[in-house]
Amino acid sequence: MAATTPYGAWRSPIGAALAASHDGHPEYAGAVGDEVWWTVPRPGEGGRRALVRRRVDGTEESVLPAPWNVRSRVVEYGGLPWAGAARERGGPLIVFVDFSDQRLYAFEPDAPGSPAPRPLTPLSPVGGGLRWAEPQLHTARGEVWCVLEEFTGEAPTDVRRRVAAVPLDGSAATDRSAVRELSDGRHRFVANPRLSPDGTRAAWIAWDHPRMPWDGTELRLADVTAEGAFARERTVLGGPSESVAQAEWAHDGSLLAASDRNGWWNLYRVGPDEVTPLCAREEEFAGPLWKFGWRWFAPLPTGLVAVVHGRGATSLGILDPETGDLCDAPGPWTEWEPSLATEDTRVVGVAASPRSAYEVVELDTATGHARVIGAEHRDPVDPAYYPEPQIRTFTGPEGREIHAHVYPPYSPDHAAPGGELPPYVIWAHGGPTSRAPLVLDLEIAYFTSRGIGVAEVNYGGSTGYGRAYRDRLRGQWGVVDVEDCAAVASALADEGTADRDRLAIRGGSAGGWTAAASLTSTDLYACGTIIYPVLDLEGWARGGTHDFESRYLDGLVGPLAEHAERYRSRSPLRQADRITAPFLLLQGLDDVICPPEQCERFLAAVAGRGVPHAYLAFEGEGHGFRRADTMIRALEAEFSLYAQTFGITAPDMPALALVR
Repeated sequence: MAATTPYGAWRSPIGAALAASHDGHPEYAGAVGDEVWWTVPRPGEGGRRALVRRRVDGTEESVLPAPWNVRSRVVEYGGLPWAGAARERGGPLIVFVDFSDQRLYAFEPDAPGSPAPRPLTPLSPVGGGLRWAEPQLHTARGEVWCVLEEFTGEAPTDVRRRVAAVPLDGSAATDRSAVRELSDGRHRFVANPRLSPDGTRAAWIAWDHPRMPWDGTELRLADVTAEGAFARERTVLGGPSESVAQAEWAHDGSLLAASDRNGWWNLYRVGPDEVTPLCAREEEFAGPLWKFGWRWFAPLPTGLVAVVHGRGATSLGILDPETGDLCDAPGPWTEWEPSLATEDTRVVGVAASPRSAYEVVELDTATGHARVIGAEHRDPVDPAYYPEPQIRTFTGPEGREIHAHVYPPYSPDHAAPGGELPPYVIWAHGGPTSRAPLVLDLEIAYFTSRGIGVAEVNYGGSTGYGRAYRDRLRGQWGVVDVEDCAAVASALADEGTADRDRLAIRGGSAGGWTAAASLTSTDLYACGTIIYPVLDLEGWARGGTHDFESRYLDGLVGPLAEHAERYRSRSPLRQADRITAPFLLLQGLDDVICPPEQCERFLAAVAGRGVPHAYLAFEGEGHGFRRADTMIRALEAEFSLYAQTFGITAPDMPALALVR
C-alpha cells in the first residue's frame, strides 16, 4: 500500500548517479558492409564518445580504447565524426575525428598486429586549428571528402570552411598543401558534401551570415572533372528564405533534397528544369541542422526512401517517391534521431519512446520487420517509477497554440496527502530552434518519482510544427518563449494540476536564457535553475560566442545596430535588479558557446541584494555536461534548490548552500 507522503519527499530508486549513467544516447549509426557501427557516450570515462562495432553475429565491441574520443568540434556542436568502408581483404577501413586534437585518423581494426590509428591530417598552430566533419570515404579515388573548418586567427570568427578532399595515404598528415580544397569559398558555411553515384557531380549545402541554416540555405551543385576538381558551381535550390536541410543522391543518379519552401520541410526531386514534390504534407521530413551530417532521409537501392517524419513526435517511414505512398515502420518508438543509414534492404536508425531510451533499430524493408540491434534498452529500475507523459496543447497570448509534454509526479510507493497540489518545474529546451523530444528521460523521472512534476514546453520558435510556428520567435526571443512557458505554468495552476505557489523554471543554453529572462520579468516562479545560459545579448552579439551563432541574434532579436535598446531591455544581466526568486546557476568553465564570463558578471550584479542563490562551475566541462560526476552534482543541487524553496523535507536531501 502506498504511503502518504508530501510531494517532493518521496523516496525513489532513481538517483542522480543512475540518471547520469544513462545520460546521452547513441548517435551517427552507419553501415559498414553487413556490420553496423555507431558512437555512444561514456559519462564514467570523462565524457568521451566511443565508437561501437556490431558484428554480423550480433556481438558488440568498443573498437577504440580510452582516451580516444570520436567527436568533431566543427561549429562547436560538431557533426558526423566517422565513416567506414568494407573491403574484400583486410577488414573494414575506418576514418574518424578524435576530439583531443581534431585530426582525422585512419584505422584498420582487423589488420594484423592491431596497429594504432594513423593521422591523415596535420595540426595547425593557428586559433582553433583544423577541424573536420562529415567524412565520406571514396576509396577508389584514394580520398575522404569532408567539411573542413580552418581557423586563420585567434578570434572565434577568424575561420574559413570548404568542402575538401583528404588523401588516404597519409601524405597530408604533415603537409597541409596535400589537402585538396574543392568548393570555391564563396560561402561561409558548407555542409552535406555528396558525390553522385557516377562520380561526375557533387552536391552540398551552403549559407552565409546572418542566416542560420534553418533560415535560408542553398543547395549547390558542381561538375566533377576528370582530375577531381569542381567546375561550374551553381545553386539549384534554396535561397535567403528557404531552408534546404539535407540532400542525397538516389541510386539512379537523381538528386533528392529536403526543403521548407511550402512551409514544412518536405522532400523534393531536384531536376535540371524543375523541382518535384515527392510527398507534400503538413509535417516535417527534416529539421534544424545543428550538427553537420544529420540524416533525416536515406535512399534505398530499390528506389524507395527511408524518412523520419512527423508533427512533434516522429516516425520512421518508407516513401515511394513515384506514388507518394508512405508506410510507417512498426514498433513503439515515438522519436527517431536524424541518423539514418541504409544497406541493401535494411534501414538503421536511432529511436526511443516514453518507456525506452534511445536504441539502435534496424528495419528490413523486404519483410517489414523492425528490431533492436544495439544499445538495447534495459530498465535499470522498475518501470512503474517512470512518468507517463501527457501530450498537451495550451492556449497562449493572442490565442496561439503552445505544445507541451506534461509529466505528472508518480510513485507506486507514495501518495500525497488529500488536497495537496504538487510542485511543478517548467523545462525550457535549448536551441531555441529545437524542441523537446517525447522520450524516456531519467532526469525527468528523477523528479517525478520524488513527487515533483515536470512540463516540457515546445514554445513558439520550436521545430516540428512548421515554419510559421518556428518563425514566431523572430525578433521575439525573450518575449514569446517567456510568455509561452508562463502560459503553460499558469494553465497548470488554474486547472488544479500544479501548486501555483510552488512553480519553478529551468533550462540550459537558450533554455537557460528563457529561465533567466523569466525570473527577471515575472514573479510567477518561486525559483529557477539556469544552466550554461546566454545572459547578456550585447556581449554575445559583440564577439562573445563562436562563429556559427555569432549572428543568430539578428533573427531572434534583430540587428544590434537597429535594436540596441531591445538588447539591453531583454538581457537578464541588465535586469538583474528585478530578480527576487532563489536560483541555481550551473556553468562549464570550458564553454566557448556561452562563456562563464557572462555568469560571473550576472552574479556580481546580484551580489548583496539578498537573493538566495548558488553558483556551481565545473572545470573540464563545455557547453553540455558530459562527465558523470558533474551531472550527479548538478542534478542533486537542482533538487536541493527546489526542496529548500518549496519547504520540502526530503530524505537524504543533497547539500546546497544558498548565499545572499
